[in-house]
Amino acid sequence: MKAAIPKTRQGGYFVSKKAWEYEKEWIANAIPPKIEEDCEQDWLKYLEAGRASDEKLFQDWFSVVPGSKAPCHLVVAAIQSMDNKGYAVEEAEKYIEAGLEAAEQKDGAKIQQITAKIYRILNNAKKDETSSYWNYKIYRTWEDIAEDVIFPKERDVNVFEEAFSKKIEYGWLGQLIGGALGTQLEGYTTENIQKAFGAVKGYLRKPETYNDDITYELAFLEGFCKKGYDITSQDIADQWLAWIADGYSAEQIALCNLRRGLVPPESGIVCNYFSDWIGAQMRTAIHGMVAPGNPMLAAKLAVYDSIISHSNNGMIGGMFNAVLVSLSFVEKNARELTEKTVALLPQRSQYGAVASFVLEQCKKYEAWQEAWAVCEAYLEKFHWIHAYPNMAAEIVALWYGQGDFEKTCHIICMEGRDVDCTAAPVLSALAILIDFKQIDKQKYVVPLGNTIHTMMREMHTISITRLCEKTVNAVRNAVKKREEKT
Repeated sequence: MKAAIPKTRQGGYFVSKKAWEYEKEWIANAIPPKIEEDCEQDWLKYLEAGRASDEKLFQDWFSVVPGSKAPCHLVVAAIQSMDNKGYAVEEAEKYIEAGLEAAEQKDGAKIQQITAKIYRILNNAKKDETSSYWNYKIYRTWEDIAEDVIFPKERDVNVFEEAFSKKIEYGWLGQLIGGALGTQLEGYTTENIQKAFGAVKGYLRKPETYNDDITYELAFLEGFCKKGYDITSQDIADQWLAWIADGYSAEQIALCNLRRGLVPPESGIVCNYFSDWIGAQMRTAIHGMVAPGNPMLAAKLAVYDSIISHSNNGMIGGMFNAVLVSLSFVEKNARELTEKTVALLPQRSQYGAVASFVLEQCKKYEAWQEAWAVCEAYLEKFHWIHAYPNMAAEIVALWYGQGDFEKTCHIICMEGRDVDCTAAPVLSALAILIDFKQIDKQKYVVPLGNTIHTMMREMHTISITRLCEKTVNAVRNAVKKREEKT
């Protein structure tokens, strides 16, 4: 009789067999089926997979954004993004026309070859030593940030009071309003939005809560419920793998890297052409909510989250909105909130330099249109999903909105770019700041309803009421655990 193989616990799992023993058992128990005349159908799944692979690349060359129907050319954007990050991309640019033609003609063979060639060039691209990108410090980790930023002391926010619960409610409502407003407009310029819709001051259609941005915040919140302030990048990444099936640009690459065993920060760096894009910046209002009045803690949590899919300026973008929302719990003035947030960015970064430039324009011009036009020209080489033009849109909207919710909504909508990703954190921070006093609930809140729909494996729906309760309880439990330790 074969001796029983003892079970041992490794990493929370019981291990009873070696890999070779599983395979030996499987093949020993595999009985040949009856011979069939026609087994060709079994082979067609490979053909279908090949067609799906081609179709994925066709979409990477040209697709439209859900909600707004704006055009997006992801492969060309990868080249642009690497150029923005200070790499020589001229060789890759030579294949753009051929790739566009292959995508239009649905030529699977050519699209596979051309796309691979472009990514091979980008993966081996050399630094463009003349690029201004290299004039700034490169940031990769929280330690890099902490070395260069002096954060203020935590300001007291009593999370056990009802007032805190109300602010969390306002923050989520502001974010959901912003997401719904922005989804209808993202990917367009100020000029073309004006031509198509005139002055946008509210929903253009029934607001929707389907949005890829919030899925990452819900995943973080689930991890935070379990780990509190001890949460790590790997904890958040594991929650991504459990809940989020697919992503776009930087997040999609990060998910592929995570599935192949890479861990943060490598998951946000390896073959990640979009690591300076908006993906981290769009999802970090939640980190400010769970660290109210504590911008250092908010920034730290945001960086831990951001490095799963982003690095350097993309990571700092995540920190930007976390600090903005954290400070909104203790500030009273939108312009002071904006100035203090910009001041807490690492000033040796390109991101910090761009933010300071934008703030200077706000102080120089009387009308938001004037400041925005200067910023647009200054950032013309950056894709509409890049962190910089969207950070600029947030600063301009907050500055000229001057704490007026409807005015801020109008400006952020009219600026265009990645509007759902800018309006959501801006209106989240503003709603907390002004305690929802000026908000026309009939116009902005009632049409939302009380149900959030997601595209995750878990939590397909959640009520706004339940989301607010979950956030408040998670913060209170985390604060209790932190106090017990001290």
